[in-house]
Amino acid sequence: MSQFLAASELILNPDGSVYHCNILPENLGDTIFLVGDPGRVPVVSGFFDAVDFKTQKREIVTHTGTKNGKRVSVISTGMGTDNIDIVLSELDAVANIDLVHRQLKTAHKQLTFIRLGTSGSLQEDIPADSFVASSHGLGFDGLVHYYENSERFSDNPFVEAFVKAVNWDPKLPKPYLVEGDADLLEKAKKLGAHAGVTATATGFYGPQGRVLRLGVKDKTLNEKLSAFRFGDMKITNFEMETSGIYGLSQLFGHRAITINCIIANRFTGQYSKDAHQSMHQLIGMVMEEYV
Repeated sequence: MSQFLAASELILNPDGSVYHCNILPENLGDTIFLVGDPGRVPVVSGFFDAVDFKTQKREIVTHTGTKNGKRVSVISTGMGTDNIDIVLSELDAVANIDLVHRQLKTAHKQLTFIRLGTSGSLQEDIPADSFVASSHGLGFDGLVHYYENSERFSDNPFVEAFVKAVNWDPKLPKPYLVEGDADLLEKAKKLGAHAGVTATATGFYGPQGRVLRLGVKDKTLNEKLSAFRFGDMKITNFEMETSGIYGLSQLFGHRAITINCIIANRFTGQYSKDAHQSMHQLIGMVMEEYV
């Protein structure tokens, strides 16, 4: 018999839905678009053929409906891998745990996560208003280290070479590298997206080298990231979610891809001419290619 999950571990609302996401199994599609901004949820669901379920709890907004005859969802995660931990864990629970009897299901259900986000480019030849698909997520956040069977993500030649090349501060969490789904990546390339390693930071300012009133310890980190090469792999952009999405997806047995609209180039100083229009274009292209 499967292990019974106590109320303190699998937290449910009075209606039986998972605590933060506020959804039941019938409320979730097999293909799930992840966005950071709650305001972007209705923009994405506007591309659905129909929407039959909506809910919101805190910054987590969910719309579920159909597109081309398939059940699809769009969910806002908020910013950062800490929120990714909550949302992906609960979505996996909806798919793979019997919420009524609080036991793991015997048959595994695989979900497909497609993150649609914004990002800053770390390469001069990737301009604002272009798109980047993450071949890998390079995590500086430390999230996967809390979970079993994650050692392969940090104990590998890429990470060892990276730590040495950038003189990584040992007081920070050890970086980890997780690959996205290869088939989903190829579809993104067909859309004209650049492909590369996406660095995932723990914050927007200091962790990404921005200086307002507080100085940063490593003033040349972005230059080091831009210059680093491992074979034909290079770090293309900076954001705050991909490594968590890729890491948890692999551990849970799901598929994931991140496709970001580049709104700024950190080296040329270029900023998007119309970020909303570029994102709208990306959503439409991805919706037609992936659903």
